[in-house]
Amino acid sequence: MLQKKSTEILVGLFVALGIGALFMLAMKVSNLADFSDERGYQITAQFQNTGGLKVRSPVTMAGVRVGRVAAIELDPISYNAKVTINMHPQFDNIPADTSASIFTAGLLGEQYISLDAGADDFYLQDGDELMLTQSALVLEQVIGQFLYSVAEGN
Repeated sequence: MLQKKSTEILVGLFVALGIGALFMLAMKVSNLADFSDERGYQITAQFQNTGGLKVRSPVTMAGVRVGRVAAIELDPISYNAKVTINMHPQFDNIPADTSASIFTAGLLGEQYISLDAGADDFYLQDGDELMLTQSALVLEQVIGQFLYSVAEGN
């Protein structure tokens, strides 16, 4: 009787650990694994096309995560996408003339923003806007332009 009870307890613990592992994997895949809410400072950037960029997408510099996308909205004046970025507080010495580009990572096509440092003596501060941006490359547009150029050549 005691042997059967201890076996049931071990099986129950194993199942609970498996469910916990699946939960952590789901959180990691959905970019919700970072429960800490570091405020840091916010900057903005405008892009003509954000492609599949989403809120909470990573923002990297030289492959290191330096922040996350906080909001994406349409600018009513320029009709560009205005992206608000939460920068981690330890990255407070990024030059003001830094440029931002939207790239695709991996096979699943997750979009992220990559920052390239400039050479300015002044650093980005809360509320600043990145002026040099490069929009996402949309595969459908590239294919359409290629097909159009092939059709024109014939």
